[in-house]
Amino acid sequence: MMPTVIDRSFDINKLHHSAVSVALRLNDKGYEAYVVGGAIRDLLLGKTPKDFDVATNATPEQVHALFRGSRIVGRRFQIVHVRMGRDIIEVTTFRGHHSESDNKNTAKQGRSGVLLRDNVFGTLEQDAIRRDLTVNALYYDPVEDTVIDYTDGLQDISARRLKIIGDPETRYREDPVRMLRVLRFQAKLGFDIESNTEHALRACAPLLAQIPAARLFDEFLKGFMAGHAKPFAEILLQTPVWRELFPDSSQHIDAKAYYQPMLTAAMGNTDQRINSGQPVTPAFLLAAILWPAVEQGLELALARGEAPIPAMQSVGQDVILRAIERVAIPKRFTTMMREIWDLQMRMDRRRHRKPLEFAQQKRFRAAYDFLSLRAQAGQDVGAVVDWWTQFQLEHPELESHRQQQHQDEPRKRRRPRPRRRSKP
Repeated sequence: MMPTVIDRSFDINKLHHSAVSVALRLNDKGYEAYVVGGAIRDLLLGKTPKDFDVATNATPEQVHALFRGSRIVGRRFQIVHVRMGRDIIEVTTFRGHHSESDNKNTAKQGRSGVLLRDNVFGTLEQDAIRRDLTVNALYYDPVEDTVIDYTDGLQDISARRLKIIGDPETRYREDPVRMLRVLRFQAKLGFDIESNTEHALRACAPLLAQIPAARLFDEFLKGFMAGHAKPFAEILLQTPVWRELFPDSSQHIDAKAYYQPMLTAAMGNTDQRINSGQPVTPAFLLAAILWPAVEQGLELALARGEAPIPAMQSVGQDVILRAIERVAIPKRFTTMMREIWDLQMRMDRRRHRKPLEFAQQKRFRAAYDFLSLRAQAGQDVGAVVDWWTQFQLEHPELESHRQQQHQDEPRKRRRPRPRRRSKP
């Protein structure tokens, strides 16, 4: 296959010098090497990329030997992290067709077609065809100062179209996480999804059940903590993928009119905070995502005559236990989620004997923001929100107390590396 080769048309100053340096050094040592992927796509769209990857015909071991301080990571896909000052450049070896390898140590598929191991190396053309989306299969050659396109990615960028390379269903079966990547790029770029790519996505959504829960949490962070959570959630809610990630939420999201507006408001607030450089936590978003299941379970428990606060604690724990079967939410976040939910019940008691002491609790502000979100979405909790809003205005010292709490939070310490024993 002959590629399309065009002269560079993007601003060279936006191309990170570390990535170019890695590619040029590999070229100097006799290897092929190109800056590849989303960075080239973003540069052609006039954006400034955050991450830069390099693809080469050098094996991971050869790359590792060439760059001091680099390390080989990954089992399923072996890559090399090359440290250049404060930057880490991800270097991958050209991927080949896994079907061409008879070595079970380099390529292995599960019964459903999922790639369990894929370290088959190939050529530049094979590497391009093995990538997921056409718009991500563009290579910049820093020696010739050209862009190389084997998959018509340049046309799809011009048409603002997302298209899987190859047969979509086969590619989704190889790695079901590709479905999340397609939807994430749709949210990020605002592109349309090509019809075959979208049709296969809806049919293959149940394959996500085969993906380890820990990997799905990593994908959750990529999709919801990158500044475009609101469009990503709105897109997911229109597909079966949402049901595969959050079955409890999917089951109850239509039970009340304010659940979906609350969810999108939470996503929008998080995007605003990220884009303005303010701190965010996945716990708040996950608390909003699972709130429909929590509140529906709480109403059933109260109807059975259970006391409100113990019922909330029990229901919240049950919802979390079911959720982590699909998405492995770390304990530090599930603890915060439960605290936010528990405080919803306690905040309704406005006649606290010690309201100032209550408002000084560590999770009070997060719980107050969550309560405000419920009111913003149309739930009838406005009087409680108004009361606590006024109370905080009357006690400005609460803000300095919260800042002190944040400063006093213990920082995680890195474990010291074990000393190497000298050989006798």
